[in-house]
Amino acid sequence: MIKYSINRGINKPMEFKGLKAQYIGYLAAGLGLTLIAFAIGYVMGMSMYSCLGVAVVLGIADFIVVFHLSATYGEHGLMKKMAQKQVPGCVIIRSRKIFYNLIKS
Repeated sequence: MIKYSINRGINKPMEFKGLKAQYIGYLAAGLGLTLIAFAIGYVMGMSMYSCLGVAVVLGIADFIVVFHLSATYGEHGLMKKMAQKQVPGCVIIRSRKIFYNLIKS
């Protein structure tokens, strides 16, 4: 008798340590920007310890913000919230020409 294991991950979002979907990319981008900020500060002549302190603070802030967004909005909630801001509150039509054009065509 051959047993086949069932893949229970079908149609589920990618998840890593509690982060879902696009938040993994947001965390990676934030940590990459933290590394770049550290390098720029060091090249500009800041002391190693101050650069390290700034990098640690930025990294911790990035983790806190991204995990908070993931827990608050879930997989697609943040994209829905950003899209909702682009929807107009109302549509104002000051002319009847558009309706006449609909009737003609």
